[in-house]
Amino acid sequence: MRRPTIADLARAAGVSVATVDRVLSGRLPVREETSRKVYEAAEKIGYHGTNLIRQRLFSDLPEYRLGVILRKERHSFYQSFASEIEEAANTARKCRLRLHVQFAQTAEPTEMADLLMAMQGKVQAVAATGPDHHDVTSAVTELKSRGIPTFSLLSDFAQGVREAYIGANNLKAGRTAAWLISHLARRPGKVILFVGGHRFHGHALRETGFRSYMREYAPDFEVLDALVNLETRRLTYEALLSALSRHENLVGVYCVGGGMEGAIEALREAGEGRGIVTLVNELTPDSRQALLDRTISCVLQTPLRELCADLVSMMVNTIEQGMSDTPGQRFLPPQIWVPESL
Repeated sequence: MRRPTIADLARAAGVSVATVDRVLSGRLPVREETSRKVYEAAEKIGYHGTNLIRQRLFSDLPEYRLGVILRKERHSFYQSFASEIEEAANTARKCRLRLHVQFAQTAEPTEMADLLMAMQGKVQAVAATGPDHHDVTSAVTELKSRGIPTFSLLSDFAQGVREAYIGANNLKAGRTAAWLISHLARRPGKVILFVGGHRFHGHALRETGFRSYMREYAPDFEVLDALVNLETRRLTYEALLSALSRHENLVGVYCVGGGMEGAIEALREAGEGRGIVTLVNELTPDSRQALLDRTISCVLQTPLRELCADLVSMMVNTIEQGMSDTPGQRFLPPQIWVPESL
């Protein structure tokens, strides 16, 4: 294909060739709004000088360094998370942002604490998702003493020390899941929950919300003891197959955290027609297909684009204005997907 020219860029941006030339050369001033239009058009058409335009556009803006710690580098959800946070950083208008993204290999609190401490000297603010543990709280406290605020994502940790939590209202998410299962199930029966681990604050809140709703509004359902799956496919698969063989009247499955791929595999292997309502988190290629073939009933999806935009804005504001005396929370309602909404 022909490489886009300056004339192509001018047409795409709705400006003259002379204006594009001024943006590229920097010899004469151009309004910021016009420069941004040219930059956005260059990105859209794949113009070879896009990086130069970006450099011209953002050269006078302050630069900040942000750290992000995610989990499961190869999982499609966390790949999407990393892409969205990079997009949010790249589209920041009032500053230039450099991202330092790390992925935890395990759910061990010590690894999380080490990753947080390793951010010292590299970033001015850090955001992370992971377990709640005194080692993690100690790391967050140390970072705070050095002027580096920490933001918890998806599942809260280090309450009272971290700068803010951003994610779902997990208590409400658990009650929502209970409402869905109790209304979608063909009859009352047993319901099983899978949690990633006892150290995930968000998972504990979702389980609490789920049980409180069932006690209040659906007492005919029996919520079994939650099973720890370490958010792994294999453990979830084996545990659910075992539960299916032991409980004839199992009517609901709720994957509070990760590991849904194992639940999907077990349900398919057990065969169709059992009438089990299954709820999982995040719309991925696996959960999308499972919805389409009716293996699962519903997906609760984190609004990643909105979350990442808010996170970047809050991190930048904290760097510029200083840390708050009252750590806060930013709740984002999950999007609910059913087969017919795909």
